[in-house]
Amino acid sequence: MRIPRRLVVPFTGAVLAVGGLSACEGQAAPEATTRSDSASSPIDRGSRTAPVRPLVIAHRGASGYRPEHTLAAYELAVEMGADYIEPDLVMTKDSVLVVRHEPEITATTDVAEHPEFADRRTTKKVHGKPVTGWFVDDFTLEELKTLRATERLGQERPTSARFDGHFTIPAFEEVLVQREVLARESGRQIGIIPEIKHSTYLHDNGFDPEAELTRLVDKYSLNSDDAPIWVQSFELTALKDLRAQGYRGKSTFLTSRRGGPYDLRRQGTTYAELTTFESMRGLARWIDGISPDKKQIIPWEADGTLGEATALVANAHAAGLEVTPWGFRASDSSLPGDPRTAADSTERSRMVDEVESYLRAGVDGVFCDQPDLCVQARSQFVTAR
Repeated sequence: MRIPRRLVVPFTGAVLAVGGLSACEGQAAPEATTRSDSASSPIDRGSRTAPVRPLVIAHRGASGYRPEHTLAAYELAVEMGADYIEPDLVMTKDSVLVVRHEPEITATTDVAEHPEFADRRTTKKVHGKPVTGWFVDDFTLEELKTLRATERLGQERPTSARFDGHFTIPAFEEVLVQREVLARESGRQIGIIPEIKHSTYLHDNGFDPEAELTRLVDKYSLNSDDAPIWVQSFELTALKDLRAQGYRGKSTFLTSRRGGPYDLRRQGTTYAELTTFESMRGLARWIDGISPDKKQIIPWEADGTLGEATALVANAHAAGLEVTPWGFRASDSSLPGDPRTAADSTERSRMVDEVESYLRAGVDGVFCDQPDLCVQARSQFVTAR
């Protein structure tokens, strides 16, 4: 059964209003509405300051060293000192949340090598664009478990690609159990920051990822504002749905330099509009942070070097939001600067330098493919303060 979405308020510069409650007068932000008839109460926040010890968030696990979104990648990330692990969530045919980068799994599994699933290859629309391949929502969990994970970005993460075919596809519940084990074994708090991928696509196909996520968060005693959990999405409606479902943990809104949330596409709303101070101050009544593309914080100059920091971090903190940019990766195409400027320059050392620049800009955490390098950058940053 298709789960309907309500219409959203267009970006008109009007007061942000949700569920009959207005945000601070003068706030200009479009607002996604929940798919249910209930809405949570807004959250009142003061301004924030940069943390003493910024978080290191393992981007899809230690994805620079093990295939992304595998239990092995999450375990290694914690061994390297990461504070949080990040699973991306999609749903199976039997409505189980599983961990993959996208609903389409050709690049992240060995499904193409399974002749028994050849007839499952199809074309579907994801965010309005045709995508051809194999889709998680055409497989049961049992069927998905017969596949093995492969590294999606093998050229950029060759170390990870060496482990193609070694690991199974985890269900989200397995990762929740693993988090508890890793916290116990490491003797420190380990957080989790799941991302709901393509919520509109899932709802259009009859699934409700927000309801299932909230159920599991309840089951594993993480449904409180002081629990080590953040939920993230590029779609505001998904984050609002979570509140309507009774989710009480923290949430962060993912943004990009270009485009806008797919759930607000009919309004033409852009991420740039949503990351103004006025918009963030309104959104801070419903979310806890933003996770922008790193170039929204420090853009690159024409020659590829880091430019001057924008006001985004300061504005977000003044609005009461934490800031955790993505994504830091030790590959030449992902790093600023010219590697020829120093004879001893390496991708690893350049990444450490880059991360330190963002920590000095006041971010609250960083998403890292190589968590060990971000831990090193944080240590140098904290020592130098």
